[in-house]
Amino acid sequence: MYVTPEQIQAAGKASIDSILSLYTAQFAAAEKLANLNANALKAAFEDSIANARALTGAKDVQELIGLQGTFAQPTLEKAIAYSKSLYEAATEANAEFAKMNERRVSEWNENFVSLLDKAAKSAPAGSEVAVSAMKQMIAAADSAYDNLNKVAKQASEIAQANVAAATETVKGLAKAKKAA
Repeated sequence: MYVTPEQIQAAGKASIDSILSLYTAQFAAAEKLANLNANALKAAFEDSIANARALTGAKDVQELIGLQGTFAQPTLEKAIAYSKSLYEAATEANAEFAKMNERRVSEWNENFVSLLDKAAKSAPAGSEVAVSAMKQMIAAADSAYDNLNKVAKQASEIAQANVAAATETVKGLAKAKKAA
């Protein structure tokens, strides 16, 4: 059971490809967040200018107070939209990283089991029990990992549903306040 230069080269290439895909995903997530923040900052700046112009055009205190009250609703709605977009970007990035991690763990498990099979062929008689125990440990660890991933996905789905419900509640309260 010797490792060939081709196997070493393939393992190195796979590792580099994995690292590069991780960096690419991280860069895409950072780019998305930067764009989100730049757009939010630009919108806030434009709103501030428009609000300042509206306030300077007020003819009396009553109109000034009325204008200030109208600024709150759009600001709240934009803050909610920004928070939701930020949450979605983070969720997408997390899902991508989880997929990469799952693929990497799966590949590692397959390679390790393959290595165990090769080792078992050249192992002395009676070592089948040890090899079988190792395979069972890997299977158990893989099963535990899958269960943890399922729980994490369920928690993420619950959190996403809670964010959506909270967003709708805040929008409903804002509409009710606006109607009143």
